[in-house]
Amino acid sequence: MVSGIKSNRSLLVIAFLFSVCSCGSHRTLQVPYTNSVHTSENGRVSLESTPVITQTVPPQQEISQDEQMVLAPSAGNAPSGTWLGDIQIQLDSLCQLPLFETSQLGLYVFDLTDNVPIYAKNTTQRMRPASNQKLITSICGLHYLGENFKFRTDLRIKGTVANGTLQGDVYVIGGMDPMLTVSDLNEMATALRNMGINSIAGNIYADLSMKDNIPYGWGWCWDDKDGPLSALMVDAKDKFNAEWPKALSKAGIKCSKPSVKQQQVTDDAKSISCITHTIDEVLQPLLKNSHNIYAECLFYQIAAHSGQKNAGRQQAVTLINDLIAKLGMQPDQYQIADGSGLSLYNYASPELLVCLLNYAFSKPIIFKHLYDALPIAGIDGTLSKRMQNSPAYNNVHAKTGTLYGISTLSGYLTASNGHVLSFSIMNQGISSTKTGKDFQDQVCILLCQ
Repeated sequence: MVSGIKSNRSLLVIAFLFSVCSCGSHRTLQVPYTNSVHTSENGRVSLESTPVITQTVPPQQEISQDEQMVLAPSAGNAPSGTWLGDIQIQLDSLCQLPLFETSQLGLYVFDLTDNVPIYAKNTTQRMRPASNQKLITSICGLHYLGENFKFRTDLRIKGTVANGTLQGDVYVIGGMDPMLTVSDLNEMATALRNMGINSIAGNIYADLSMKDNIPYGWGWCWDDKDGPLSALMVDAKDKFNAEWPKALSKAGIKCSKPSVKQQQVTDDAKSISCITHTIDEVLQPLLKNSHNIYAECLFYQIAAHSGQKNAGRQQAVTLINDLIAKLGMQPDQYQIADGSGLSLYNYASPELLVCLLNYAFSKPIIFKHLYDALPIAGIDGTLSKRMQNSPAYNNVHAKTGTLYGISTLSGYLTASNGHVLSFSIMNQGISSTKTGKDFQDQVCILLCQ
């Protein structure tokens, strides 16, 4: 069944096996696999023995065990008549459909229970992830920001109140919260009114210093309907400047200078009110409904985590690439253009997506929040109408991705043998998204039955 070594199908398998000595400055690790990788025509892989090399690593570069990603040697070609052997044969058949005479496929299935890849085809090929990019954003967001992170919008004032008039200014500090609503603005305005303020003599300011002033993602198309982006959005739209004066007026507060100006808040401003939403509240529509603006808001939260004012794409990319590197992957092999996957400049691979899914699975704090927010086959979100009346129903938890000519699906499922699997399926160059979705559904149903 093996026809020879196909160098253009080589699978880069990286395993980190750490053995830290008492001094903490030395560890044993498996370097990226450099020997021949035997790849069959049908995409299965089996590896020669991997060399173990001892090298010295400075203590400050140590990678904690919960940040390691282990891509173990492949299970190879399993005997027919076994669960794995039969699965591999059937996946071989699916991968030889006429569909792939005119389109591209990347497919990677990993057994998390046994910690081995069980099927691989074009796993290192760089492809456009579409909304599977949201998996990268969500996992990195949970990694850096933590499970208790909250999106915040702060209301502050500067000056004194006399006879119902604020002799000073009002600031609203944007935290790029995609869930901020007109109702929230009304609540903040009411908080001012409850202080006895019925007029504002100074300015009303929007502090947008959390984010840079670039209104759209890098590589977004002219006909994309999302955006513009701002650190202060209302109902996920850039309409704060129009809605905030209305909220003040509704609360019975008159403004001598009603137009909203932009200025960073000063340290002596007093906090009056704060609207917050949890990261779980944001992840649900971000992943289940594939909400692009929610993903961009989380992306810029990662950027702001750098500590830099007016943070932008580059700050987010630096942190995301840092995590990718810690997991043993090579960041320069990929491109992070935005947080949502709208951009055609994004490039990922099935291997990268599975690597991040496996990392999330290894950290219960990340996995719980990610898994609960993923669409469920036949139940909700963008998978609500897929894989119904099949073994994959209410089993597959995965993120969909769709752009013109592109369809992707990556996530988790429980196989019929009880093993938990992670997987990534990337279809490119397809004539219709339905074609890609149908293939992905067949793969998932096969793995579940």
